[in-house]
Amino acid sequence: MPVDDGFRAMTSPNPLVFGVRHLSPSASWHLLQLLDQRKPSLVLIEGADDTDRCIPDLVSPKSVPPIAILAYTTTTPVRTLVYPYAAYSPEYQALQWCHRNQVSVRFIDLPSSVFLGLLDRDDGTAHLDKDPTPPDSTQDGDPTEKDDEENPTTPVPEPPSLCDRIASITGEPDYESYWERNFEQQNDPEAYRQSIFQYGFCLRETADPTDRNTLHNLMREAYMRRKIEAAVAEGYDPREIVVVTGAYHAPALLGNLPAMTDLEWSCLKQRETKITLMPYSFFKLSSQSGYGAGNHAPAYFNMRWASMLDHTTDSLPTRFLAGVARTLRTSGTFRSTAEVIDAVRLAHSIANLKDSPPTLSELRDAAVCLFGNGNSEVVRESLLRMEIGTAIGSLPVGVSQTSIQDDFHRLLRELKLETYLSNVARDLDLDLRENRRVKSKEAAVLDLRRSTFLHRLSVLGVPFASHKAVRQDAGNWAESWVLRWTPEAEIAIVEAVLLGETIELATAFRFKQRLESADSIDEASSVIRQSCECGMHQSIELATRTLQRLASDSSDFRALATASRDLSLVIRYGDVRQFDGDPLKPLLEQLFLEATLAMIGSSSSDDAGAKEMVTGIQFLDRVALDHSDHVDESLWISELSKLAQADHLHPLLSGYACALLVERNLIIDRELACEVSRRLSPGMPADLGAGWFEGLSMRNRYALLSRMMLWESLAGYIASLTDDEFKRALVFLRRAFSSFSPAEKQAICENLGEVWGTNPEAVSEVIRTDLSEQEQQDIAELSDFDFGDL
Repeated sequence: MPVDDGFRAMTSPNPLVFGVRHLSPSASWHLLQLLDQRKPSLVLIEGADDTDRCIPDLVSPKSVPPIAILAYTTTTPVRTLVYPYAAYSPEYQALQWCHRNQVSVRFIDLPSSVFLGLLDRDDGTAHLDKDPTPPDSTQDGDPTEKDDEENPTTPVPEPPSLCDRIASITGEPDYESYWERNFEQQNDPEAYRQSIFQYGFCLRETADPTDRNTLHNLMREAYMRRKIEAAVAEGYDPREIVVVTGAYHAPALLGNLPAMTDLEWSCLKQRETKITLMPYSFFKLSSQSGYGAGNHAPAYFNMRWASMLDHTTDSLPTRFLAGVARTLRTSGTFRSTAEVIDAVRLAHSIANLKDSPPTLSELRDAAVCLFGNGNSEVVRESLLRMEIGTAIGSLPVGVSQTSIQDDFHRLLRELKLETYLSNVARDLDLDLRENRRVKSKEAAVLDLRRSTFLHRLSVLGVPFASHKAVRQDAGNWAESWVLRWTPEAEIAIVEAVLLGETIELATAFRFKQRLESADSIDEASSVIRQSCECGMHQSIELATRTLQRLASDSSDFRALATASRDLSLVIRYGDVRQFDGDPLKPLLEQLFLEATLAMIGSSSSDDAGAKEMVTGIQFLDRVALDHSDHVDESLWISELSKLAQADHLHPLLSGYACALLVERNLIIDRELACEVSRRLSPGMPADLGAGWFEGLSMRNRYALLSRMMLWESLAGYIASLTDDEFKRALVFLRRAFSSFSPAEKQAICENLGEVWGTNPEAVSEVIRTDLSEQEQQDIAELSDFDFGDL
């Protein structure tokens, strides 16, 4: 269609089509001016037409953007579709205008049930943007002529995207700067409308007619024309209808192109869906790139929108750069008012080269130059706060939410966690013990209930809280979490409704699913441990029965050791979570016995397997210490001694077993000296001796540092090695010492100084001396050592 015909169509009896970018303050501003001027009787907006029922909640004064419409399938595989709106979104402002002026409004795009049905065509790997930029279809040469055999390993570089090409042609550093300078700064309404239509035509000319996204767009446009025709058939005067759509679609909704027929509509695959509203965030908006999604700097464009409403766009550069300086001061980096003034002047000077007001790109450059003295890292965090921001939308309680969303937000209120619904990560420390200083029972176990809630969310895969390790001398009554809300967390909650109507029911069903598919005892034992953390006692009973069934024919040492560790934790700390773990003690005794007997037979492994074995041995030794009254500790010590004395098993494991026996004071100094001399004797192969020392050094290092005979033996062993043997041994020794702390390394220097009859400080100084280039090269070669040759 010629461009001129498109513009005549806007003044013809056809509906007026207004092209927008989905997150554009300028588009919103010009759209509001047009609506005030035209005063239409009906506004049609690009958006899934089965989400019309969300409109009253979207325009509610209690709903604070950014917010989003979320559609999701009611059966697996779960598919989701999100329509986000910021305060400066043209669609959102059109809805608000219709609400204020009591004008009919509706969405006209394909229903979400069709969008989600289309995702099933390729197992959900297809991505449907609201307005994807068509890919560049012009490539030099025929791709079928490439000789893959000539250069099979050279990756073919992807051609630059259309957005990148536009930025390059116009001399802009990026596409966002091009858009802001040419559209966001456009003050003439008619010039804006014509340029946006021209832009839409250009986008369509670049589209590959065989591309999947292009075909999807043609389908959507046919459906939108169908909805426009239906509105006219209802009796609306087409001259009193305004259609708000993406610039790419605007030309296709003009003229006499055919609408989707009943037969074509009936052929579209659909999935049963449900629709809800959810809070959204500036951070999530910023992570959506491309023409359709909008901008990378929602906080900045929200500031631009506010300046348009206040008619103060001229002062936008000053407000932005003053905000950057303010956040720098807050973080402890002082920047003066004079520097802000100079930064504003610099931004204007740079922008004058392109005969425009400053864009975000110029503001960013000015901040780096004046505030960061050329170092972008100095102002990086402050710029992110001003460009992206941390704003999160909110909805009234119960608005268009699923039952599990209602349950989630109800629990947040009950557990006093609402303040943690923030895009900024915050720490939460919990004490699971009963607080006897408060009056109510609910307050006494508040932290325990919080822990239960957060563990249930973790089981459901809701990325709201992450568990941090806590070091404590006794018990596991303390927990530490990092809480951060994201739209992904809300989506995960909505998807969990397929498992149950509440957080508790969904968690129980998730445990049931895991147990039904479990084929190893450690899988079942992890459900027991997590069920205890989640306060799900019925799930513990089901998991225990599953574990007993699987344990009857298991000989996997790693799985047996992990299961023993899980049961031990539940038995030891179950009372903190108000669970009696005594019924699990016979099962722990059985698993511990089987793991102990399986240890020796599993110790003939490669290096990777030995690392896993160390973890299992560590688990079992802890169980033996914690439950000596219920497990056969004497058998464990006997098997541990066999492993420590064995020469035919992996040396790392023998060394680690020896370290455990030293910790228990079951090996006296004389015996340890004999073992060290034997293992680190000149006749011992380099990899075996060094591997054994690596295992020995993994435990109780301070006890080893105090034994001079150990370092005498090690020094003599190294001195006896040939150059080739030393290189092989150095691989293991370097790995063994890599995890030693600086204080421990200093103690080693003092020991070696005594062994060599040298001043310990001199030894330490030599060790701390920077390596020469040749030594650095030798170390680099050592890092690439081929362990397969050992």
